[in-house]
Amino acid sequence: MNTFHKLLFAGAAMLAPMLASPLAAETVAIRAGSVITDAAAEPTGPATILVTDGKIVSVTPGHGAVTADREIDLKTKTVLPGLIDLHTHLTGDPGGDFWKEAVEPDEWGVVVGAKNARLTALAGFTTVREAGSGKETAFALRRGTAQGLVPGPRIIAAGPPLSIIGGHGDVNGFTPEVNELLDSGFTCTGAVECAAKVRLASQNGADVIKITATGGVLSQQGRGLEAHFTPQEMKAIADTAHSLGLKVMAHAHGARGIQQAAEAGIDSIEHGTYIDEAAAKAMKASGTVLVPTLMAFEGVSEGLGKGVYTPVVEDKIRAVAPLMGSLVSRARGFGVTVAFGTDAGVFQHGRNAQELGLMKKQGMTDREALASATTVAAKVIGMESQIGRLAPGYSADIIAVDGNPLKDVTVLEKVGFVMVRGRVIE
Repeated sequence: MNTFHKLLFAGAAMLAPMLASPLAAETVAIRAGSVITDAAAEPTGPATILVTDGKIVSVTPGHGAVTADREIDLKTKTVLPGLIDLHTHLTGDPGGDFWKEAVEPDEWGVVVGAKNARLTALAGFTTVREAGSGKETAFALRRGTAQGLVPGPRIIAAGPPLSIIGGHGDVNGFTPEVNELLDSGFTCTGAVECAAKVRLASQNGADVIKITATGGVLSQQGRGLEAHFTPQEMKAIADTAHSLGLKVMAHAHGARGIQQAAEAGIDSIEHGTYIDEAAAKAMKASGTVLVPTLMAFEGVSEGLGKGVYTPVVEDKIRAVAPLMGSLVSRARGFGVTVAFGTDAGVFQHGRNAQELGLMKKQGMTDREALASATTVAAKVIGMESQIGRLAPGYSADIIAVDGNPLKDVTVLEKVGFVMVRGRVIE
């Protein structure tokens, strides 16, 4: 071994323990004009939040002396918990070109997702539930944001949704040969096979199981929006997921499909367009939550008559229009819990907070709308002891705005500061 190689190995030996040792945790003091620690609380007035190693250490009144490595001046802002969107598709952008599925590789979804993860975080959303993606795209993106390699929110990822063969969520609209080539591997028939696909999703890294319990507005079939899975299949999915410690979210439009999913023990209904009293009673009895995704309809409506969607899809969009303006008020009138979710990806990412104003128009107070996107949403994903409020031991998921969202929730449409897991999103 020559002298150069001896020096090289010696240097590597000295560097190895340094790389293995964690860096000293930085303590950051956030000087806030006022803090809303919880959607149920009132603004505090001037306060200081101490953050160390991605966690909140304390929230104290005033701007007194503290020991910190650096300070962030938000003395003119209202500081509050980061928002949670329970229904996003970060790895896709809006548009009706369903044929792109045949020409774009899954890997492209990670590139698109990195762009959208940043936009979503800058909009004030520090945690999202990714509600269906390519086989590995959302999982790769989840790892990238967790490690700080990609600026973006915490991601709770479903991966490919479970669907019936030829149903919403399965590949359709192509020749049979192309449909077969593009098959995700997550369609199922019968309770045994559906249980097996839940286990496969868990094995592959799913944080939550997404199923398409009814037909969909944006799929290419012209058939109705009622139940796809049988009651036995849905129960097998829910029971298997719960045995693995996973929750189930169900895309569902038709009333009987909603009712069937709730009776099977599925945890949340996404969309819920045609909810009626019987469906709502089943949801209330099982504790199933509604995620209404009002912005999805706003987004697709903007594309009507512009050649964005096929005629089949345009007909279905127009059919659901009369129901969307009363969805939240109808569900709440039946006693169903409503949590925040947008279906971002059907519309442009970054507009997520506009959902709050739509919820308010349907009878929610500003406080209730904020809670739906913080404490209520955190409970839906089983993270109520980690996110959704500002308190010692909670993740440092922090945003800042002008004004008071408890009096006007639409101020959250313009967020001026975002911290995710203690990292400031520039």
